[in-house]
Amino acid sequence: MPSSPADSAPVSETARLSGVGFGYAGAPDVLSDINLILPRGSFHFLTGPSGAGKSSLLRLLTLADRPRTGNIRLFGSDVTRIDRRDIPAFRRRMGVVFQDFRLLDHLSAFDNVALPLRLAGGSEADYAADVQEMLKWVGLGRRMDARPPALSGGEKQRLAIARAVITRPGLIVADEPTGSVDAVMADKLLRLFQSLNKLGATVLIASHDEALAHRSGARVLRLDAGRLSEPSRAAA
Repeated sequence: MPSSPADSAPVSETARLSGVGFGYAGAPDVLSDINLILPRGSFHFLTGPSGAGKSSLLRLLTLADRPRTGNIRLFGSDVTRIDRRDIPAFRRRMGVVFQDFRLLDHLSAFDNVALPLRLAGGSEADYAADVQEMLKWVGLGRRMDARPPALSGGEKQRLAIARAVITRPGLIVADEPTGSVDAVMADKLLRLFQSLNKLGATVLIASHDEALAHRSGARVLRLDAGRLSEPSRAAA
């Protein structure tokens, strides 16, 4: 049983994957021999063609799946065979942006973003201003009362990002977070991730947008056919 993240001493690595393989029974491996270190406070882009295994790698990091081989450490703790009862404690230290948004259609934009703070025991009086400011930052200041079915695809994506980062998590994992927005908003959202990174968050963004990755100045990783290439420094 892993140590509780609350009890873990500060570590220099947010995540470490060692010899990780992942696949489904009766099918070729999706990921093979993945070795990856995400230093605390680092910023990485994960690129590669469709089907390369980017989403699978993110699912392993967010504890949605377990590796077939190898080991995974998060926040200094071995989570390779983590008990499901311990997963929520680790996930509370993450902000995850999913490709399918996973918004709650019966809640307003404001309440969707506020939900993680509410679940953590906060009161609306304490977090209302932060939620409003975040929604303004992602261009939804005038849509706070709108529910997801009334939003466009790009608006839903921005709302999902706002919800993922409102708690200022230690690890931010985003799967194609700029896929449904225009270039101007993509750059604005990139600046949001960069600002959170400067505040200490470790950021990993999976994206097909290699031009955005290279503009970011972040470390760029590439997955191809389930294998991770040596990282290279992107041009600022």
